[in-house]
Amino acid sequence: MIDATSEGGATLVDARGHRCPTPTLRLRRALSAAPPGALLILVADDPLARIDVPHFLTTASHTLVEIREEGRNLRFFIRKT
Repeated sequence: MIDATSEGGATLVDARGHRCPTPTLRLRRALSAAPPGALLILVADDPLARIDVPHFLTTASHTLVEIREEGRNLRFFIRKT
């Protein structure tokens, strides 16, 4: 099951409480279900996600729009290509 909900037209993937590679795996599943051009937001609290998620997006040819730090959480804004 993908832990995703809609947030202002974007798909929210909540991976807080999970260690890498789980945030990236959840993001991959959500991206496969999303249409081209969709905006997804991944929220993760594992510091290694700062490295793993951009690397995955580069290899998968999706666009990392922005990363925001919100306390212990990282919020990744992703555009599916």
